[in-house]
Amino acid sequence: MENRTRRTEIRQTKKESHLGQTVASLLFGTVELLLLFRLVFKLLGANKENPIVQGVYQITQYIVGLFEGIFSEISMFGIGNTAVFEPAAAIAMVAVAFVAWGVLKLLKPRQGQRYEKTLYEDPK
Repeated sequence: MENRTRRTEIRQTKKESHLGQTVASLLFGTVELLLLFRLVFKLLGANKENPIVQGVYQITQYIVGLFEGIFSEISMFGIGNTAVFEPAAAIAMVAVAFVAWGVLKLLKPRQGQRYEKTLYEDPK
């Protein structure tokens, strides 16, 4: 009787596409970063007349506006400026993070993958 050695090699031939996850991550990451800038600008009492500060406030106002009025703002007066803690911006950051998590879970690549199986037999 002959002894045969069998080897099986299985390799994945279809690559997963993460394009949707990448685009969604960039979009939500940018929104989170802008909300963080808004929160820091308010906490440090940034000059509202500065074009960069104005731009960040205008871009993020729609999202933060959804959460305004839940908690009142806390103002701290300093020399020449007023620092404000805006809870609506912090709540908006948490809400956007939850939405991003849900969207990224939905965009997870499908499990339908193709495998190639090769069977080797070595006669002895």
